[in-house]
Parts: sequence; C-alpha cells; structure tokens
Amino acid sequence: MDQLFNRKYIVQGLFIVIALILLGKLFYIQIISDAAFVSAESNVLRKIYKYPARGAILDRHMKVIVQNEPVYDLMVTPNEVKPFDTLALAKALDITVDEVRKNLKKARGKSTYQSTPFLKQISVQSYARLQEMLYRFPGFRTQDRTIRHYPDSVGGQLFGYVKEVDSADIAKSEGFYRPGDYKGKSGIERSYEEILRGEKGVINTVYDAHNTPQGSYADGKYDINAVSGERLISGIDMRIQKLGEELMNNKVGAIVAIEPSSGEVLAFVSSPGYDPNLLVGRSQGNNYMSLIGNPYKPSMVRPIQGRYPPGSSFKPIDALLGLQEGVIDVNTTFNCPGYYMAGNHKVKCEHVDGNISMRRGIARSCNTYFCYVFQKLITRNGMKNQRQTYQDWRDKIAKFGFGQTLDIDLPFEKAGYFYNSDHYDKIYNKRWGYTTVISQAIGQGEITATPLQIANAMAVIANRGYYIKPHLIRAMGDKIKKEYVEKNYVGVDAKYFEPVIDGMQDCVNTSWGTAILSRIPDVVLCGKTGTVQNPHGKNHSVFIGFAPRDNPKIAIAVIVENAGYGSTYAAPIASYMIEKYLKGNISGARASQVEWMKNQNLLPVLKDKTKGIKLTKTDSLSIKKIDSAKRAKDSLRIKSATIKQTVAIKPREFKAIIDDKPVSNK
Repeated sequence: MDQLFNRKYIVQGLFIVIALILLGKLFYIQIISDAAFVSAESNVLRKIYKYPARGAILDRHMKVIVQNEPVYDLMVTPNEVKPFDTLALAKALDITVDEVRKNLKKARGKSTYQSTPFLKQISVQSYARLQEMLYRFPGFRTQDRTIRHYPDSVGGQLFGYVKEVDSADIAKSEGFYRPGDYKGKSGIERSYEEILRGEKGVINTVYDAHNTPQGSYADGKYDINAVSGERLISGIDMRIQKLGEELMNNKVGAIVAIEPSSGEVLAFVSSPGYDPNLLVGRSQGNNYMSLIGNPYKPSMVRPIQGRYPPGSSFKPIDALLGLQEGVIDVNTTFNCPGYYMAGNHKVKCEHVDGNISMRRGIARSCNTYFCYVFQKLITRNGMKNQRQTYQDWRDKIAKFGFGQTLDIDLPFEKAGYFYNSDHYDKIYNKRWGYTTVISQAIGQGEITATPLQIANAMAVIANRGYYIKPHLIRAMGDKIKKEYVEKNYVGVDAKYFEPVIDGMQDCVNTSWGTAILSRIPDVVLCGKTGTVQNPHGKNHSVFIGFAPRDNPKIAIAVIVENAGYGSTYAAPIASYMIEKYLKGNISGARASQVEWMKNQNLLPVLKDKTKGIKLTKTDSLSIKKIDSAKRAKDSLRIKSATIKQTVAIKPREFKAIIDDKPVSNK
C-alpha cells in the first residue's frame, strides 16, 4: 500500500515538472523572444535570399580569368499580385505584353504562394526603370545576384558553365539548393562547385502596404550574411592558353602543356573552342543547343575525352623499357631495309636506314628499330611465355599513365583503351604473340590515349622517371592537396632517360631529325614527332616535347586531326607555345610564322547526311548552325605552306620535311 502511495506522488510530480517546462517555454516564446512574431507577421515580412558571389578564378600570374558581374531577377509571388498595368511593366522590362502574361501564367503554374522568377537577368537599364515604379506592381520584387564573366573569352571547355539547378540537383543537395539557384555544370565550375558557390544569406525584410521594402526586421537581428565563394588559383598561364587557342583556330585537336616539376597544367586547349561568355545570360539556352548541334563537336573536351593512338610519340617510352629490361643498350643496332617483317606482315618504315642505333632511331623515327625493340621485350622470357610477358610489358607502360584516368580535377575524363592479355586471349583464342600486336611497337593498334595522358608521359621523361598528378587548380585559398606533391615513379631508373633524351634532342636540333621546324633560338627543345594513322581520313599530326633539356619548365603534347605529318603542324605549334612560355614572346621570323599558322584552315570536310552535301566550317569559334555552309578549299596546300616556313632550310631539305623524313646526311 505504501508503494502505491509513493508511486502516486512520483507520477504527480512528473506532471507538475513537465507543466512548468511547457509554461516556461511558452513565456519565453511570447514575452522574451520575438521569433514567433516574425512568423506571425509573415504577411509583411519576407525572407529575401542573398546570393553570394562565386569565387573568382585566377591564373598562375594572379590575373583574374573568371569573375562576376551584377544582374537582377524580377521575382513574383502570384497570390499577392493585384491587377496592374501590363503595358507599363512590359515597357519597363523591354518585353511584349504577351510575354508578361505568359511569364505570369508560368509562375502561377510553379507556385501561387512562393516567390518565383518572373524574368531573369534583366538589364541594368530595365532595373533602374523598374525601381522607380515597383510600388505599382504588388507581388513583384527584384533580387540581385551575380553571373560569370570571362574577360579573355577563351577556355570554354576548361572553365565550363553555370546553369540553373534542376529537380535532380535539388534532391541531391540535401536542402542546399532551391529552385532558381545556380551551380557549375561542367569544367572547373563543376569540379569546384562546393568551394566556388559560397553560402547563401537571408534577410527578413519588412514591406509596407505599397509593396515597398522598409528595411530589415529588428535591425537585422535574425538575418544571415551571405558568404562569398573562395577564390581558386590555377596553374594556367593565360598568355599561352590564348596563343594556343589562336593557333588551333579552324583546326580540330588539342594542346596540353604541363609544368613537370609540379604537375600544374599550363595550357588546356580543346579545338574547336568557344567563348564561355556565350553560355552566360538569357541567350544561354539557344547558344548551348547550337553548340551541341555543331558537327565539329566544340562541346567535346578533347584534352581528356579525345582518344588517339599516340603513334611515334610512343617510341621513347618503348626505348626506356627496352633499356630497363636489358634487351637493348645505347649501342644496340638493328638493320632497317625500309620495313620490318612481323611473320608474313610487313610494317613499313618511312625510309631506309641500314644499321641504326637507338639514339638515331628516335631522331629519325625508325619504325623498324622499335619493332625489333618490341619483339625483344615480348620474347625475353621465351616464345611460349609471350602472353604473360606482354601483360608484364603492358602493366609497366600503364605506370606512365596509359590505359587509366589520371584523375585530373575536371569531370568526365576518359581513360583510353589499352588491351591486356586476357582481352587478346578472347579475341585470338590464346593463339597470338608479338607479331599479332606489333602495331603497338609504334603506338598504333589497340592503344589509345588522351592528349593529357600523352603530355603526362612527356612530363615523366622530363622528370627522369616520375610525374606529379596533373591538376588545374594549384591552390584553394592557402590549401594545397597532398596528391599534388606526391611523386609517382614509373619504375625506370633515372640513368636510362639520358640516352633517350639524346635522341629526342637530335629529333629537333639536327639536320637528320624529323622536327627541324621546331627549333627555338637559344632553347634546347627535346621532342618527338608522330604521324598517327586515321582510318576515317587524313592522318593526325602529333608532337610531344619538353624544354629546356636541363631543369625542364614545360612539357607539351599537340594533336592536330587530319593535318598529316607531325613535323608540319603539331611540332611548330608546340614550339611557338614553348617559346612564348619561356621567353615571353616569339622573336624574329618566327613571329610571322605564328600568324601564318593561325590562318590555316584544316577543318575536315563533312557530309550533310540529310542532303548529301559536303560541308566545311570556316570559323571554329562561331557556334552558329551550318545550314547554308558551302564547300570550301584551303587557300594553300600543305606542301606550299610548309615551304613558306622553311626560309632557313636548304633546298635539298624541303622534300624530307614535307614527307616527315630525316634529311639524308650523304
């Protein structure tokens, strides 16, 4: 009985305590705090969201390359709208009365009680006119925000674009994004969205009966300040980025330049390119659709999505593995009769070299020499173990960055393909050997790489055995990611790089090299040309290189589609970029050669599938549809164009240059 009596008072006591807590909370809400008042007065208080400025992006010299400009949105809350003068609003906004009615109907369809955009990004002039008469339009208000501006009008694929969020973005953001918000959709803008976007602010604004804002409630006691996005400092050198895009005008291809010692990307050119300002503002949608419809695919980010056989630019890597595995040394020679017999298959060489060593084989780009190197690499463990030895070779090549993504700080990077032994076993039912895949000896066949991967492999050679992960952004404020200082070694001893680099130096700086058009005054450029077979048309022109030889500052890969020999276009373009980066300008007669190169149109002729008409595009920076384009011809053929660049070359060297052949030393 006593236990029941005690339990009764315990329960009563609990109820009393709970009642006191509730009364205290009610007293605080109604008497002390006026937060409830803010809610209760929602008919005259509005939450106005303040959009932060996105973080600026700078180049390596602290030049602003992405910034913000102020714009204004006209917002409407449909259930607060009262009859108004539609003609006056239309004139203020410089739109038609029909557009006013259409926009209002669209806003009602979204929500009758929430504030939604009526007209986005109105001009400063329209904003000024509207502010004077806004009281005449109940339910309407203006909201300021910023949009992106790209002062140099280059780097469309590099920077990407910012666009209004969709329902999927809102669902994934866990409450951060609301309808009408914007986010980065591609490029750097997408990769660094969380850093660039900042934090939204909120102002509890009091409006009077005339729909005129009277300021922040309670002197801003309940407001939240917007926090601007953090700035990013990139490794891009805008001087050579702009030069690269000018040189690639009316050409299809890519340029990637890397600082070997840091992995910072110095230039990232995708051509055809486009002005990123076209994807800003109210014309963004139309411009975007034109971009997508362009047959030369300017929306494709070729430095990380274009997949090309590396061609002869692959030969220095095979030489390095041959030295590391001990199947050749610097004095090993093979006889080149102008071809290599892989079983009953003949791999042609561009010239007859006779007995040739590795250094000269690199400089002269001898296919025969490197087929022999590949043969020795794949058969070093015996003919019966070729499949396993191939896989070992393939895995060691992959350490240079082939067959995998490099995880650069951009979205949608592709890996390229690089078949392993299992893949060939399935194709050939385990009946295959080095002769089956001999094309890989010269960077053809079942191996493709992105321009970024090819440039990264060049950085490995420049560093004598390692690379640092390629990246576009060097700092986010003061933060530097750890992976941007880690050295990734490729498993080749440093001593083996010098003889390979000797051959690459000879490629550019001797009379028998294939890249003599790329010599730079007072700079030792080491490089390798490549002429990549293309089953869909004319061969691709490729060049890889780095400079100077000692303490390299820049490694580069240039690919120009359908441009023929590597020595004709890719190599000169690379040399102009390197000279500009190292010396600040391009001197002497080479300056006029730069202008000549900018004016060359190498866009392939395309066929309109619906009309059967051949089309070509004369301005790759324009993204207008080619509805009425006519067939065009280049003003100069490659042969005559090449000769214009060879003022300092002896007459007997002309044909060798045009054919991508070394000049005979006889």
